[in-house]
Amino acid sequence: MRVLVVGSGGREHALAWAIAASPLVDALYCAPGNAGIAEEAECVPIGATDIAGLVGFCRRERIDFAVVGPEAPLVLGLVDALEAASIPAFGPSAAAAALEGSKAFAKDLCTCAQIPTAAHRRFRDPAAAKAFIAGHGAPIVVKADGLAAGKGVTVATDLDTAYRAVDAALIERRFGDAGHEIVVEDFLTGQEASFHALVDGKTALPLATAQDYKRVGDGDTGPNTGGMGGPSPSPYLTPALEGTVMERIILPAVAAMEREGRPLKGVLYAGLMLTEAGPMLLEFNVRFGDPEAQVLMMRLMSDPLPALIAARDGVLGSVDLRWHAEHAVCVVMAARGYPDEPERGSEIRGLADAAADPKVKIFHAGTRRDGERLLADGGRVFGVTALGQDLVAARGRAYTAVDRIDWPEGFCRRDIGAAR
Repeated sequence: MRVLVVGSGGREHALAWAIAASPLVDALYCAPGNAGIAEEAECVPIGATDIAGLVGFCRRERIDFAVVGPEAPLVLGLVDALEAASIPAFGPSAAAAALEGSKAFAKDLCTCAQIPTAAHRRFRDPAAAKAFIAGHGAPIVVKADGLAAGKGVTVATDLDTAYRAVDAALIERRFGDAGHEIVVEDFLTGQEASFHALVDGKTALPLATAQDYKRVGDGDTGPNTGGMGGPSPSPYLTPALEGTVMERIILPAVAAMEREGRPLKGVLYAGLMLTEAGPMLLEFNVRFGDPEAQVLMMRLMSDPLPALIAARDGVLGSVDLRWHAEHAVCVVMAARGYPDEPERGSEIRGLADAAADPKVKIFHAGTRRDGERLLADGGRVFGVTALGQDLVAARGRAYTAVDRIDWPEGFCRRDIGAAR
């Protein structure tokens, strides 16, 4: 098969790395890719949101199957365009991608499907939003409705922070059209976890569990990011809780989307808060998480490609995935200044030494080559992912590798996978 992976982040590097090992693959491309993905696939300079360019490439290169990684092209309808051109693609239609593209839509769906989630209100008027927040009190959560690269969520521990989040979205228009509406919701307490399932429009196949550390600083301090790392399996999701998540969140969402006339195919990723009252939904995503994809692909023993094809074809019932019993931990290294204004262009050295251990893999996100030099070219620049017999061993191996990297302009959290 001739396969295209769309995207340029750590998630896409992990997917390309896993797909490249499939005996079904004759040729693997990635658009636009990055310096690390170039070691797994042929990178082509077409942006992930260039719908016409990607469809034209697939036609010219006779692509048999496309795997769309990021949320933005999904929301823009890339899968619809590929399928209309008779190019099979993994991922949801634009109509189904609204489950991630609009937090307001997702919240309304949860209400209709009785999916447990935080109580919420929707606002477009900043004065009305602030009046509600004043009456509710802090802590409280303010979310831009649309896609904001993981930066549109503010967990406000005081009223002033909540008011500033309202202004940032509705007055300053910091998130553009993604912030034309906001969702204000109750603050939930507990442990966070990530739950992924492959879905084929009617059924769902749960994947291994994971966890994502969203705040930029140790001890869950600082602003939210796209994700600073995490372990798999989640140390908090027991088999009983996994069953509860499937029964109360994943399967009701799949059924509700079918009733809406928006059958969901691809990935359904539920960001969860494990509260005293049980698992509650924080958000839905319709693609693999990043950095969760890195730890999931490291632990996956099975060939992922037949499972992705089965999700697209509506025959997930025939798929059985196998997972390594080992734990995995991913530590994201980011450029100084992230998540606000990351510094670009600094040189990264020592990755080969860091990845000399066969149980360590470095997945690139924001990197580029300048001759022989590897340069930082984004906020989250790469993720150091390691396997170990347990969480402690995986965490130790990941940080040993991190400490071998020579990149003074980069930083990471030092508490990924530590007891919380």
